[in-house]
Amino acid sequence: MPLARAVSSLPRHLAFAYGLLIVYACLHPLTGWRPTGLPLLDFLAAPWPKYYRSADIVLNVLGFLPFGFVLAPALPQRIGRAAGVAVATLIAALLSFSMEVTQNFLPTRVPSNVDLACNTTGALLGALAGARWGHPLFDQSGWMHRWRSARIIPGHMGDLGLILLGLWLLAQFTPDRVLFGSGDLRQLLGLPTPLHFEPERYILLETVQVAITIVGVGLFARCMMRSGSPWPVALLLLLGMGAKSVATASFYIPGEALLWLTPGTRQGLLLGLLVLAAALLMASVLQHAFAGVALLAATSLTNLLPENPYFEVGHHMLGQGNFLNFHGLTELSANLWPFLALAYLSAVGLWRGEHLTRR
Repeated sequence: MPLARAVSSLPRHLAFAYGLLIVYACLHPLTGWRPTGLPLLDFLAAPWPKYYRSADIVLNVLGFLPFGFVLAPALPQRIGRAAGVAVATLIAALLSFSMEVTQNFLPTRVPSNVDLACNTTGALLGALAGARWGHPLFDQSGWMHRWRSARIIPGHMGDLGLILLGLWLLAQFTPDRVLFGSGDLRQLLGLPTPLHFEPERYILLETVQVAITIVGVGLFARCMMRSGSPWPVALLLLLGMGAKSVATASFYIPGEALLWLTPGTRQGLLLGLLVLAAALLMASVLQHAFAGVALLAATSLTNLLPENPYFEVGHHMLGQGNFLNFHGLTELSANLWPFLALAYLSAVGLWRGEHLTRR
């Protein structure tokens, strides 16, 4: 009987993190909890909803597809491929069912049997793909594990760093903010904007904010890497700009993918990339410290930056159906990310400091 292949812990961590994201997206905005007095399971026998659109079907299927994909390889291989697909689909279906039932207590949400069916379908498709390609991807003999072992610090800290980079990319799907902008406590705490919009001052602040954020994010990625190659950092920033372009093209009329590329952003990109290139030549300990300082400075500027009225022009679809839920998820990721990143940098520096001195 062939020996079972050693399985990486990364798919389990990804499944857990993605499950938390699903819970938040399904229960957003998490306010106004109250019982409706209706039977909790009435939605299972409800007719096809009149308000439902094809976009809702696509988003509900696609939203659970990655969950099924990482769940399948996260399960023990000894249960077999078919059982793994069935168990992964069942777990996802139970999670979707529990979220739909819980939505009975949220006045802004409507439980739906169509959502449940679409979520389960997406999880099934993802589990089928995960059972086929997940193990070759995540097993210790797979290219993902080989790449991770060669590039990323070992253990749970490495997995957590990759998850944080994934959350950063998710945050870039927020179209109505400055490129790579994150850590806006004003939205979380309901605080007023401290500065009024003035074009010249806004361009200057935007330039500095974008430049410092590029340095902070680039060095954050470098601090969780084993080698000093700049290409993974460059790829991360390119993916971030790609995500921003997709979000802008999707949520703005008439689909201006590069609407985010303002004069201040262009200047900030050039300045930030030049400073980041120089910072990548510094010693690892200095990079670690500089990453934390840059993230703190970028977060401070984000909270000082005035609201840009031009971002509000042509804004659409974010207040509709599942787009609102997705927007709430990306907003939460963007607002919390720098604080999670700073905590991670502290953990790497204090608890796993040996990784900073072995290079």
